[in-house]
Amino acid sequence: MNCCGPDADAALSLPSAAARGPSREELALSSRTLPGGMRQTDLSVPGVHCGACMTNIEAALGRLDGVDHARVNLSTKRVSVRWREDAGAPDIAEALGRLGYESHLFEQGADDKDETLAELIRGLGIAGFAAGNIMLLSVSVWSGATDATRDLFHWISALIALPALAYAGRIFFRSAWGALRNGRTNMDVPISIGILLAYSMSLYDTANSGPHAYFDASASLLFFLLIGRTLDHVMRERARVAVKGLARFAARGATVLNPDGSSAYLPVSDIKPGTHILLSAGERVPVDARVLKGRSELDCAIVSGESDPVAVEAGAALRAGTLNLTGPLTIEATAAAQDSFLAEIMRLMEAAESGRGGYRRVADRAAALYAPILHLTAFLTFIGWMVAAGNWHQAITIAIAVLIITCPCALGLAVPIVQVAAARRLFENGIMVKDGSAMERLAEVDTVVFDKTGTLTLGMPRLVNANEMSPDALALAAAIGRHSRHPISRALAEIPVEMPAKEWAFDAVEEIPGFGLEARSGTDTYRLGRAAWALDEANTAAGTVLSKNGTGLAEFIFEDRLRADAMAAVSALRDRGLAIEIVSGDRPDAVASVAASLGIDQFSSGVLPNGKVARLEALKAEGRKVMMVGDGLNDAPALAAAHVSMAPASAADIGRSAADFVFLRESLSAIPLALATSREASRLIRQNLMLAIVYNAVAVPIALLGYVTPLVAALAMSGSSVIVIANGLRLGTGKTRSPRPAAGQGQPFPTKEAMAS
Repeated sequence: MNCCGPDADAALSLPSAAARGPSREELALSSRTLPGGMRQTDLSVPGVHCGACMTNIEAALGRLDGVDHARVNLSTKRVSVRWREDAGAPDIAEALGRLGYESHLFEQGADDKDETLAELIRGLGIAGFAAGNIMLLSVSVWSGATDATRDLFHWISALIALPALAYAGRIFFRSAWGALRNGRTNMDVPISIGILLAYSMSLYDTANSGPHAYFDASASLLFFLLIGRTLDHVMRERARVAVKGLARFAARGATVLNPDGSSAYLPVSDIKPGTHILLSAGERVPVDARVLKGRSELDCAIVSGESDPVAVEAGAALRAGTLNLTGPLTIEATAAAQDSFLAEIMRLMEAAESGRGGYRRVADRAAALYAPILHLTAFLTFIGWMVAAGNWHQAITIAIAVLIITCPCALGLAVPIVQVAAARRLFENGIMVKDGSAMERLAEVDTVVFDKTGTLTLGMPRLVNANEMSPDALALAAAIGRHSRHPISRALAEIPVEMPAKEWAFDAVEEIPGFGLEARSGTDTYRLGRAAWALDEANTAAGTVLSKNGTGLAEFIFEDRLRADAMAAVSALRDRGLAIEIVSGDRPDAVASVAASLGIDQFSSGVLPNGKVARLEALKAEGRKVMMVGDGLNDAPALAAAHVSMAPASAADIGRSAADFVFLRESLSAIPLALATSREASRLIRQNLMLAIVYNAVAVPIALLGYVTPLVAALAMSGSSVIVIANGLRLGTGKTRSPRPAAGQGQPFPTKEAMAS
């Protein structure tokens, strides 16, 4: 079930908080560098079990000096802490130790063996064996066994139940004690009290030759509670199997070529950017890299979702996890393993599960407040029945039932189980979710704003007037274009022209978002980008131009293609009642051409990055909930400002970082699929919350009136949790088939692209 608490046994065995986790120096060395002077540290905290644990940890770590925010992932039992580099590494382990939680540095693959599930299954087996045998003995007592025979059966039952409580019960006792010894409470506290009270009361009755004993209730209570806890764990792991499956695509090591010509096999964690690697056919790319020598074909299904091999040669960029199929390659690492594309999508997938949306915050807050209210309710129940009936035995039995039946496990499971299932469904269709709250926001969207180049189109323009250019102009444009990842720059940089004798060397090259590239060489200034910016005087030039000191040298004309399923995706969004428009930095004729192809009436052209943000703010002022879909450096402010945002995996790093969703494949069908999934997830979350509320509204009065035994209470509580889990998993994990492209879709259309598109 969803109950919390640290590993108290481990905590007691450690002499100090410092011994419970890594030092500040270890935290600093193991942390990852993030943009903006930030670093992130990931710690494994095995004692995390529920919303109360998550709230306590996040609040405590958030108060540490230098900590920007802390996030707990319940399924992975991992804590991610983002902190400011200039403030130094905070003492996270000590703070966790004060709460009673043991922690250690997270290592990928360290949790391949599921020790938690193994412990749950062993405990479940022992509790089931004890409950079954005690039930058989109880049948004899119920059948009329009296006096010495009845007492003998009760003592045998006590002996059978004792190891069940000692081993299976420790799962709950350990968590409850860890909370209490640190001045907190959690859902395992009332469960532990109920189990121990039922056993103690039965032991008292047996010692006094009482006619009734409740050893069967205590053992059965453990058995059914562990069924619910095990199902919860299994369902979470099942929903996370897609994330764990990504680890199979990660290489364990690679053959590194040393500067002296020797080679060595190193673990992936030891590979640094700039390292040269020999990649044989049949091996997976260990880290993000670029090809230095060789030609081959790669299976890039993990990146694009397409099964067709992709040809690569010198200069091609490779993603970690892709499979080299045909020939050997010499590659150069461009990122460390922890910063690779594969590691990024794994982090995105896990982050989706640990998000704090509105529904989840409400459920976690309710679950955290429930424990003290539950204890008070049980105590008042005992007092009330003592006053009403004067029978302490009856009063304590009813109080035990109240303790058990009102445990809010179903409420704690209502939201996260749906988020995990939704994230897996999207992942299997090539969509990464960075935050669980993004799914809630996506369900509220009523307007979709698209960028054009790289979003509605593939962003892979092809120069169509190269034959009209001089080799010098093409070579100069290619030399400048190599300093940018913009699609236009890449297209120019990849032009197969013979370089003239003169090698272009620049003193400085600067990319100006929304305008283009400016290169300085001595007293000369070269500009490649928007005509109105690159040229000193207005003339007939349009689109992308190359200039020297404000004088035009060349004008470039490109063609681009619509993304697969663009027409079908736009139609699907329109059918769902969403307003659609294009806001692009490109020229009016280019934007109008795409808008006409897709049947979009509302569009804006020549819009700079701040203009895109202004347009989103204007829509927000009208009461609209806007989703922004974009990919470029100049789209990042708009992606961050939108109610929710989405970017393709081919987007610039800053664009992917700003977006809430990242889709890996070329097809735009990811957008209506994500919208449909988020709306279905929102509906299931509301259903789960309603089921949890109805259960408590019905169960609590019945238990208070004395109509429920502890055994029935355990069955009811476990049943409510199973119902919530099953309802959440109805979201499904099946892949959807992409709509068939409309006639003529995917055909090139010539445009004069602007650098800012």
